[in-house]
Amino acid sequence: MPDLYLRLALPTPLRRLFDYRAPAQVPAEHWQPGVRVQVPFGNRKVVGILIETTTTTDIPADKVREALELLDERPLFEPPLLELIHWTASYYQHSLGDTFSWAMPALLRQGEPATTQKKRFYQAAAGATIEDPRIKNAPRQRQALEAVLQHRQGLAHEQLHNLGIQKTSIDALVDKGLLFTEQRSLKSARPGGPLLAQPALSLNAEQKLAVDTIGSALHHHQVFLLAGVTGSGKTEVYLHLIEQVLKQGRQVLVLIPEINLGPQTINRFRQRFNVRVALLHSEVNDRERLNAWLASRDGAAEIVIGTRSALFTPFKELGLIVIDEEHDGSYKQQDGLRYHARDLALVRARRLGVSVVMGSATPSLESLYNAKNGRYGLLRLNRRAGSAQVPTFQRLDVRSLPLDSGISLPLQKEIERTLAAGQQVLVFLNRRGYAPVLMCKDCGWLGDCHACDARLTLHQRYNELRCHHCGHIEQRPHACPKCQSLQLHPVGAGTERAEDRLQLLFPKVPVVRIDRDSTARKGSLDAMLKIIQRGEPCILLGTQMLAKGHHFPQVTLVAILNADGGLFSADFRASERMAQLIIQVAGRAGRAEQPGKVIIQSHVADHPLLVQLTEEGYFAFAEQALRERRAVQLPPYTHMALLRAEALNPQHADDFLRDAASLLEQLATPLKAEDVECLGPAAAPMERRGGRYRAQLLFIARQRGPLHRLLHGLCFNLEQLPSARQVRWALDVDPVDLY
Repeated sequence: MPDLYLRLALPTPLRRLFDYRAPAQVPAEHWQPGVRVQVPFGNRKVVGILIETTTTTDIPADKVREALELLDERPLFEPPLLELIHWTASYYQHSLGDTFSWAMPALLRQGEPATTQKKRFYQAAAGATIEDPRIKNAPRQRQALEAVLQHRQGLAHEQLHNLGIQKTSIDALVDKGLLFTEQRSLKSARPGGPLLAQPALSLNAEQKLAVDTIGSALHHHQVFLLAGVTGSGKTEVYLHLIEQVLKQGRQVLVLIPEINLGPQTINRFRQRFNVRVALLHSEVNDRERLNAWLASRDGAAEIVIGTRSALFTPFKELGLIVIDEEHDGSYKQQDGLRYHARDLALVRARRLGVSVVMGSATPSLESLYNAKNGRYGLLRLNRRAGSAQVPTFQRLDVRSLPLDSGISLPLQKEIERTLAAGQQVLVFLNRRGYAPVLMCKDCGWLGDCHACDARLTLHQRYNELRCHHCGHIEQRPHACPKCQSLQLHPVGAGTERAEDRLQLLFPKVPVVRIDRDSTARKGSLDAMLKIIQRGEPCILLGTQMLAKGHHFPQVTLVAILNADGGLFSADFRASERMAQLIIQVAGRAGRAEQPGKVIIQSHVADHPLLVQLTEEGYFAFAEQALRERRAVQLPPYTHMALLRAEALNPQHADDFLRDAASLLEQLATPLKAEDVECLGPAAAPMERRGGRYRAQLLFIARQRGPLHRLLHGLCFNLEQLPSARQVRWALDVDPVDLY
């Protein structure tokens, strides 16, 4: 009988499969595509995915190593998800083995069993009572037994600490036969009772039209773009549609852009539905993530809510995909496998024949383009839910106004009036830290990062200078490193500086700063949101973390301290991102009965883009932006890929990219890809980052086909280049950031 060989995808950057000999003791029928196999790789052990079996191999028989262990009894990935991962690796020109790694929870990558961990429960024995004479003089044991008796289904071990019960008391009760322990898997079926834990809210005419239109297409694949102004009730539309899907016995995947939106989203879904809702994102611990992943695969979790990586979650029977804030750049992975979760969700839905609902108040230009061409159904929610009104805009020209930590005097007075009326204010400044620059007034020295072409940001609370690009941290100097002067002063304003000033200006109200620094500690964001939700006058100050998804009914004034960042950027997408951010932040104002107002401070308040955005709205801006993109043939009218290279020596990066450009010319004709335009090589806009010099080649094509044929041939040949050994290189297909 000939040897059986296993063709595996291993977690390496190499774009190839690896052959191993199957252990003779494992029956051939157990080797199914999609199972995990542990194998030796160099001097270590790795976990790979079986792609296929074969009786032949090109490797000499004496050099073929034997696989160590079959880790799964059944394939980890069912055929549809297996095919999606293959497609993902091919489309994004990435190693198949590494793509599988991105698609698996960490514990599965490490070889852990694909089984749900059992939990320990304590159950009262038959006839157990707190009047038992054996615990008459043991008050802590009586308390513990009483707590267990109150939990008819048993008390989980994890609950002991929250209830103030000591493990020694539980052990004593077990020894006396009043309690017994058992190991249980997580629930495999939804809790008893009706599907709805609370009644659904009534819909207005626009919401009802959206629910009826999408609901009629739930049994086949169709993509809907739900474009609703902030506060128009998009989430309520999602909930009504999800109810229909759950009644059909199918599951739902809800993608959200940010981790901080997870808890509030999952709470709202749990309040509405009497089903198991699983949360998947990078801050969920590895065991919880694996349990949720397996619960979804086995059908025990009816709703899965997660950030971009949740896209690869297996489902027993998926019935709907919801993509909230579909425009958000967080859906694009910026390192490793550079995939876009929104785009892959559409591919997955098409292959499964299920519908997709994408919601946003500021849809991406790509999605609006597809809706305009009939690929997506466009549904508009033009008015806010209830009696709330869309806020009014005021552009405040600050060119001739002094700024106090970024705050002008007219804005201070408006904040004072709003607080005096018992309302809340949101101040938006998309810049962390105390000040973006530390400067010497005597010699002009600026605090630069030693490893990047960037300034160090002053974080006064920690007396540190930090680079927000590479993470470098150094102590704030007492004197100028160049001239020894003591005249070191912060220039510009960050959230810390604005917080200090607002506390001095308005000492009687709390100032709640919400940014990546202030919310780093677990539970800190929830504590801040509770202060805001009390409804008392306060000032919310923060970065774009405040722009998405949050409902602050008492906020009636939104102040944007600096709206000019995206008006003069070299990135053609900067104006789109700026417009989306302004509208999203503005949407936090006036979400209840009180009217909302948005004040935008700008040094170019009469800029045509700002005027159009504030007077005509986001969709007028989007139409104009699409016309401009079409005129200069930029996405979505063309397709892009970016080849990045970085090296300690800038010449090495340049040499590699020149070799790549030469390869491109050689491959273009035989692959029928002459229409692919190559720009570069050129230095990246931030040439030095993290101590390495960065350069790039940009590919542009009108059709995807020729571009991808060329990229596939190019990647295969790039790995063979001698110059590739001196650089780190990566290919970004459909880049959203050219920096």
